[in-house]
Amino acid sequence: MSKSGKVKLENVPSELMTPLTETKAEPERAAWDSKIQYFGMVISTAVGLGNVWRFPYLCQQHGGGAFLIPYLVMLFLEGMPLLYLEFAAGQHFRKGSMGTWNKVHPFLGGVGVASAVTSFIVGIYYNAVIMWCIYYLVHSFTGHLPWKDCPMEVEANMTLPNEECALSGETSYYWYREALDISPSIEESGGIKWKMALCLVVAWAVVYACIWKGIKSTGKVVYVTASFPYIVLIIFFGRGITLRGATDGLAHMFTPRMDRLADPQVWLDAATQIFYSFGLGFGGMIAFSSYNPRKNNCERDAIIVSIVNWFTAIFASTVIFSVLGFKATVMYEACVERNIIHLVQTFPEDWNLTTLTTEVYHSRFQDNETFLMSNVTHFRHCDLKEDLDKAAEGTGLAFIVFTQAINEFGPSAPFWSIIFFLMLLSLGFGSEFGTLEGVTTSLYDLADMNPIFKKKWLVSGVLCLVSCLTGVLFVLGSGSYWVGLFDSFGGSFPLITIALVEAIGIGWVYGVDNFSDHIKDMIGHHPWRIWKILWKYIAPTLIGILLAATLISKFVKPITYGVYSYTQFVVVQTSYPWWGGVIAAFLVFSSVLCIPGVAILRKLGFLRFTGSSDYAKNIQAETAGHTQSTAAFLRGDDNDSGHNSDELNGEDTPYVGKDRDTSCAIPEDTVKFVVEDDNAESKL
Repeated sequence: MSKSGKVKLENVPSELMTPLTETKAEPERAAWDSKIQYFGMVISTAVGLGNVWRFPYLCQQHGGGAFLIPYLVMLFLEGMPLLYLEFAAGQHFRKGSMGTWNKVHPFLGGVGVASAVTSFIVGIYYNAVIMWCIYYLVHSFTGHLPWKDCPMEVEANMTLPNEECALSGETSYYWYREALDISPSIEESGGIKWKMALCLVVAWAVVYACIWKGIKSTGKVVYVTASFPYIVLIIFFGRGITLRGATDGLAHMFTPRMDRLADPQVWLDAATQIFYSFGLGFGGMIAFSSYNPRKNNCERDAIIVSIVNWFTAIFASTVIFSVLGFKATVMYEACVERNIIHLVQTFPEDWNLTTLTTEVYHSRFQDNETFLMSNVTHFRHCDLKEDLDKAAEGTGLAFIVFTQAINEFGPSAPFWSIIFFLMLLSLGFGSEFGTLEGVTTSLYDLADMNPIFKKKWLVSGVLCLVSCLTGVLFVLGSGSYWVGLFDSFGGSFPLITIALVEAIGIGWVYGVDNFSDHIKDMIGHHPWRIWKILWKYIAPTLIGILLAATLISKFVKPITYGVYSYTQFVVVQTSYPWWGGVIAAFLVFSSVLCIPGVAILRKLGFLRFTGSSDYAKNIQAETAGHTQSTAAFLRGDDNDSGHNSDELNGEDTPYVGKDRDTSCAIPEDTVKFVVEDDNAESKL
């Protein structure tokens, strides 16, 4: 080193002569037009079909009002903390799921990829449900609902209802035989059902029209998808509570059966319902919050959205069971009337339709039903409670049970059918937009790698086209079986696994204290200590238990699916063919394996990590709050590489080499460091 100690840089392009610690300004990120728009998008994503057709079923099956206890416990211990975590992560890192988890730790980059893959898979089959809703909505615009009566057939010069329809029920027959035209098993395709195929194309066209400009287009649509379901629920509530039998339905649902709390399955179902109803693990919540201002209070947002979700589930259950109580009452009254007719026909000398009223029937015959069933032809057991216990979930509730209840609304039935399926469409599209946002935002964030990703209309168009072509599976005669396969394996294991890694990533890899400091910068104060405990200990433990229980429940028994029997006219369980298990494994591992896969490739050096401009900052400032493993990775410490941070004039500088951001660095082959000496020139 010379006495002067001067250092010259030769052959350096002028545009690169900037301070090494200077960072590029972040490109301007899209933003919500208003906070209402943001809340609308988040709520329409979180409040989906599960609030209408799964929560009421779980509540009714697992102790009525008692089920609300484990549901609330899981809401505070699992749902709200993870929602807060995703909101805060997206808002701080200002990226979609891929970019966010790359910044948490490069080895966790696979979490974002897994979220995008899972969202893609779920989005494909979720639109099939929307397709069915469109089909029913179109057929509701008629003076006489097509699923109200059985088709008539001529047999032996007599016109009689179709036997299968008479035995299975009008709405069940229409769903399986008319709408789906279902095949006997998943192994028989049954050909393409062109009416459903047209509905599928319409569904994807609507989705594309609403997402092709990113949040600039979806942000406008959410004013409808977020508000319309509540308007319809309020209308149905006003109608439902005025129906006879509504109080019986509500009492049946909310009467607490505290003994059910001792069943572990009740707690498992409560945790699962919370998990899916919040849309956790899809990456959509991270994407939505990334468009917020940095100073937005994400803690308050998480609490508000959680409470709204809980309130919606309770309110929807009240609406559903007031209507189902009416349906069960109608069925019970019809059963009693048929029994009265059979009694009059059997004992004409003792009774007639005038003397044998329903009051007389209840006082004289109701307690002797077992004897009468053995001695009176066609006499049946009538029980209101049993009819209420027949409540269904999922598609069975929407397309069979609830449509049957609407049939009883008289001449106004088409109107109620229209607004019911419009509500389902609003809920479905809102959740679909949020699901696909986890994919599109991650793709848009790749614009730095390839400018083609800046063309949102093209990226979203290709995504919708590929999804629509894949969705041809769901318009086959076996389409509903394929939807069940995707639903059982495409979302369950991957989403729970992603959420577990997210909690561990923030709690143990990035560090809750570091994460807490970021939150303080955004909302003005550190999160309460209970949040840190939830993120680091309680949430990962609960999610781990949920994942283990889900694995056991799925694989302790043979994997089966429901098949519509052409002989029994009911759904029976049967085993998947061998290739069904292969597809199930593919749906699970195509996303789950992205997490360890990316980490292994980066460790071996096959997949380089190129960070954002944040990583071009001074290393000391960048790694101050990270755990040692993260800081080591950012410094370039790698046992296989043999490189460490270079020092110049006693200061750390970004290293131009392995796993290092080169966006602001000077290319090695154009730089010559010259140390001036009185006698010689030393080239480094």
